[in-house]
Amino acid sequence: MSRDERFLGHAQLQELAGPLQQYLARECAVDIGMFDAQSLAAFVADRIGPAIYNKALADARTALDARMELLQSALWELERD
Repeated sequence: MSRDERFLGHAQLQELAGPLQQYLARECAVDIGMFDAQSLAAFVADRIGPAIYNKALADARTALDARMELLQSALWELERD
């Protein structure tokens, strides 16, 4: 995946780096710098991003299908004989 195709932009990676550093220090006793934290966040996002994206699309499709059924029911109720 090229840099232009990443799921997270530079600002998002910067925002996630701090909490990632804190998590690794607290849970794994590992201290990493800001650059390493951003790289790790990008790596993880690039690997799991497609699965999360596809799940979100499936959830949206399910919600939209339910709404469409309600709209069709409402339209059927408006039909006249």
